[in-house]
Amino acid sequence: MKVILAQPRGFCAGVVRAVDTVEQALEQFGAPVYVRHEIVHNQHVVEDLRAKGARFVEDLNEVPANAVTIFSAHGVGKEVENNAHQRGLKVLDATCPLVTKVHNQGRQYAARGYQVILIGEPDHPEVIGTLGQIPSPVVVVQTEAQVATLEFSQDTPLAYITQTTLSVDDTHAVVDALKRRYPQIIGPDTRDICYAVQNRQTAVRELSQCVDVVLVIGSPQSANSVTLRDIAAETGIPSYLIADGSAVHSEWLNDQSTIGITAGASTPEAMVSDVLNALSRIAPLQIENLPGREEHVHFRLPDGLITRQ
Repeated sequence: MKVILAQPRGFCAGVVRAVDTVEQALEQFGAPVYVRHEIVHNQHVVEDLRAKGARFVEDLNEVPANAVTIFSAHGVGKEVENNAHQRGLKVLDATCPLVTKVHNQGRQYAARGYQVILIGEPDHPEVIGTLGQIPSPVVVVQTEAQVATLEFSQDTPLAYITQTTLSVDDTHAVVDALKRRYPQIIGPDTRDICYAVQNRQTAVRELSQCVDVVLVIGSPQSANSVTLRDIAAETGIPSYLIADGSAVHSEWLNDQSTIGITAGASTPEAMVSDVLNALSRIAPLQIENLPGREEHVHFRLPDGLITRQ
């Protein structure tokens, strides 16, 4: 079987920063350290950190007083931040800087008197955290159909912001629908969607043009991984979202197949190797890398950590 690997794929700079934050906190402060919500949406990453001494909680009330506490890459609302401060927790904020940028945009629009519309998935942790960062009511829309149900008058000052991990095409469509209905609306360019998400979406589109099957390695809880699978499926070829090599089904493939592989932004490269090992047990592999954009983004670790030299 021929295997073509997408470029780029896997970990983005925000995920690297978040995972490094937990690992260096364990090294600096010792176990346990407490992480509010899964640090990123990948069970292999979470289990690896749990084995090293991280404790994952959904509520700060589960964290002992004065304990080292890490906020996940998805971000949290002001109420969570204030609760941590009141309880005297030592907080390391691993919120992705690109998510923080969205928080800042939303607060700035609200401070200028705009009604803010957030394009995103209502139950996603990033959206919940963003809602909690903006000190005024925010309306969440996910689809063009939902835009059609908005009841703002034409003279309402409106501004939109977006979840960072959405499909660029879908977000474009919602923004266009908002602009058609409310020509006065303002907001950031859709290029403000996470650079890593955009790069991986571009790569999977290119990958889908030259393979028979696409395997997207990632968690079903990972919005960007699900989007990669959806984009590949839209091209009309079989596309599967799998967590690791154990999820590969031989009936998806044959020894003449050309298989495309990519990975979500929270998927470690070890899981790509695991899938390749699983495929090699079905048939000998010929592996190629699809040329693509190289990423050189690096984010500084949160305040409170002594960085390695």
